[in-house]
Amino acid sequence: MAARTAGARLEERWREILSVHARTMCEIDRALHPHGLGASDFEVLDLLVTEGPEDGSRCRVQNLVGRVHLSQSALSRLIARLEKDGLVERSMCAEDRRGVYVALTRRGRELHARVLPLQRAVLARMLGDEEDVRARGRCPGPAAGV
Repeated sequence: MAARTAGARLEERWREILSVHARTMCEIDRALHPHGLGASDFEVLDLLVTEGPEDGSRCRVQNLVGRVHLSQSALSRLIARLEKDGLVERSMCAEDRRGVYVALTRRGRELHARVLPLQRAVLARMLGDEEDVRARGRCPGPAAGV
């Protein structure tokens, strides 16, 4: 009976994690939609800012695959869309012709900087410590207009 109870607790915790993830992704999508981005789009831009803080810095697409929760083909399609929108540039890797680099454009950096506070506000609201949320006088849960 104890093993079943422990298993049930694990299952309940797992479902809770999935639920928080799904709600948070939806809230980020909602907050960024007016700026033409979704949660996955922002995640790629955010990783590129982290990987290449200097203008002109680039990152191999292969290095992003393990850091975003998308398949390689889905990530490639997302990067192609970001490139079409002028937010990133792709280039071939001279050392390995199979490799592809991706870099933020100035427009991509500017958009990232503009929407970063929106994404972080959603994370704080959705994932912040309950005590911290109460101390700021805000209730956890969906906020209008974010």
